[in-house]
Amino acid sequence: MPAKLSVIMPTLNAESGLRHALPPLAAGLETGLIRELVISDGGSEDATLRIADAAGAEIVTGPPSRGGQLRRGATAARGEWFLFLHADSILPPGWPDMVAAHMARGGPAAFVLRFDAGGMAGAMVAGWANMRSRLFSLPYGDQGLLVSRADYEAAGGYPDIPLMEDVAISRALPRITLLPGKVTTSAERYRRDGWIRRGAGNLWRLLRYLAGADPENLARRY
Repeated sequence: MPAKLSVIMPTLNAESGLRHALPPLAAGLETGLIRELVISDGGSEDATLRIADAAGAEIVTGPPSRGGQLRRGATAARGEWFLFLHADSILPPGWPDMVAAHMARGGPAAFVLRFDAGGMAGAMVAGWANMRSRLFSLPYGDQGLLVSRADYEAAGGYPDIPLMEDVAISRALPRITLLPGKVTTSAERYRRDGWIRRGAGNLWRLLRYLAGADPENLARRY
């Protein structure tokens, strides 16, 4: 299997997430799928960069803006395919086979979402996210995004905006397929803010963005 996948992670004080997100990538290295790991950092002050360096990642730095960080990471990447992955999202067992099979078919893809906690509330929020992804081809960034370089460039890449960059690129790409595996993402913000309040806020921000709201203004209230 040729190593043609670049894994790209935006980070900002993400040492806790990296300690969990990096080990599953080893399976992609063992199969020869991953060509490189690119960490695009927005000014971390914790151990993020030390962890990334110890993992052998290529590190790029710049202002903190998730869209801008993802864009810089893609610019630095050399693979034929990109896997954009948040630092607090953990890939499922067997992910290299799922990704390699999809790369052979072509087209962009994302993973099914699950949370690391939350019981019924977490299952409901994840269920809505997965339904939104299937019906409207609008996965969020914490589901990962697998996309060929050709499709990424044809879509214009990630816009340099601090929020809704995942929605923006999803709308510009061909229809996004959901892979069978479940990526596990952190529920920390939902536990902190409350599942209903956080979920309703995310939906309201999405609707406002689709109606033309400025992502900079939305980010200030995020």
